[in-house]
Amino acid sequence: MDHQKIIQYLRRWQVAPADALAAQVEACGGAWLPDEVQLALAAEKGNMPVSPALAENREMVRTLMGYSSDLLERSLYLGANRVPAALFCVDGLAERMQVMTILESLAVQSHREAVPTDSVDGCLRTLQQMIPSVTLRSVTSLGQALEALVTGDTILFVDGMPFALVLPTDGPPGRQPDEPLTEPVVRGPKDGFTETLSDNLALIRRRIRDDRLRIERFTLGERSKTRVVIIYLMGIAPPEMVQEVRNRIGRIQADAVLESGHIEELIEDDPFTIFPLLKVTERPDVATAGMLEGKVAVLVDGSPNVLLMPSTLVAEMQSPEDYYHRWPISSFVRALRYLYLLIAFLGPSIYVAITTFHQELIPTNLLTNLIAAREGVPFPAVMEALMMELTMEALREAGVRLPKVVGQAVSIVGALVIGESAVQAGLVSPVMVIVVALTAISSFIIPLYAMSLAVRLLRFFLIVLAGTFGFFGIVVGLMALFVHLNTLRSFGVPYLSPIVPPTLADQRDVFIRVPWWAIRRRPRFMPAVDYPRSGPDNRPRPPQPQGGQAR
Repeated sequence: MDHQKIIQYLRRWQVAPADALAAQVEACGGAWLPDEVQLALAAEKGNMPVSPALAENREMVRTLMGYSSDLLERSLYLGANRVPAALFCVDGLAERMQVMTILESLAVQSHREAVPTDSVDGCLRTLQQMIPSVTLRSVTSLGQALEALVTGDTILFVDGMPFALVLPTDGPPGRQPDEPLTEPVVRGPKDGFTETLSDNLALIRRRIRDDRLRIERFTLGERSKTRVVIIYLMGIAPPEMVQEVRNRIGRIQADAVLESGHIEELIEDDPFTIFPLLKVTERPDVATAGMLEGKVAVLVDGSPNVLLMPSTLVAEMQSPEDYYHRWPISSFVRALRYLYLLIAFLGPSIYVAITTFHQELIPTNLLTNLIAAREGVPFPAVMEALMMELTMEALREAGVRLPKVVGQAVSIVGALVIGESAVQAGLVSPVMVIVVALTAISSFIIPLYAMSLAVRLLRFFLIVLAGTFGFFGIVVGLMALFVHLNTLRSFGVPYLSPIVPPTLADQRDVFIRVPWWAIRRRPRFMPAVDYPRSGPDNRPRPPQPQGGQAR
């Protein structure tokens, strides 16, 4: 570490903190700079200008990066006049082939023309002609240069020039778009979002080839410097909602943003609800369909999960496959989904309430069989249901956390073995095993994982209410839940829309789905700018006979 170069730079800087920092560096002598001195330098890096002296810039970059082992440096001589320069990149973040292409281009062009050093504009213009890239930019502070460096770009310093040239070589390790694991479909696109932001934007651009698609970038996280993008369709998404999204994201102050879940908790309307107020998807077709309804999408670099806002309970129960099959089939499947939602939500609690308090509702023959099945079971029905439900949740979590090759087998075999063993030991009744199994299967029908988690959690509260007060407890619990859902908003949109408040025109895409030719307008409960979405004459018809005669 060359302390003299650092001190020279700080003296050249000539601002208030520079003298104090120079004195701290000078007091260290020839030893490694202590952490407090390095932190003091890093705190001022945003104000540090790029020095005209190449040696000073090189030493400051090394020092601010802590002489990191993955910081790569290459000394160069540019132009026919052999101007000294230095190129920096971070190994693993910068794409090596792009860096090699830049070096080869500089080596070839350096024999053809000189690089002017008497004019900043002339030098910058010459370098831009020598380097094969369309997004070159210059920065004048070391903070901006280091920010570009740690995001995967390459920076070039030229001796005598008070700027650094940022060369886009962003190429962190990533995976190819693959079928989403949490939202599989039989018919429909099989590509899904990845952890690479540029790939995710391309997947959306591929589906919406419209110059009115707007993309706005933010950087969140004091240390992570995570790139966040909001994307929407101008002319469809209301400007007020877009501005609200900007405001909520802009006020986030965090040390790091590592996943879209961090942002979801910081921008939702109600932080104390278990229901998802933003729709989370890994599918580009779902994201584009939401934007075509007037929603705003938020993409986070490093996360394959995209946030769509606003969201509603109805949107959480819709599957993308509902719109790819014929409408009678899609309507039947969607109605079936709502039926099994009720079973997943109320199944165990209704069984507990009937067997504990309301045996008169059971037919005599069935009641006799239930009494015989429960004979010898030492626990009341509510304890029996809670034990089986907790066991099922443990098996489900074990199947998720274990390696993929064994997780599914363990969860299935575990459920069969534990259920059969519990019945044989007389700890639970066979009917309870059937009820819990049917409830588990019903919860798997819910399309989005976040909504299924909310249903699974609320099921325990309803079981306790049913075991304590019977049907009265269930009714009270459902009334409290209905009141809570009525108070929820997602960016100002009622969470139960378009059911409460009822919107007649939007009922054609709630419990059933009408044909595509009948969906002519965007949802009325969404504050979209442009509601018409298709023409009035899309209904298919058979060919009409010509001249009044059938063919």
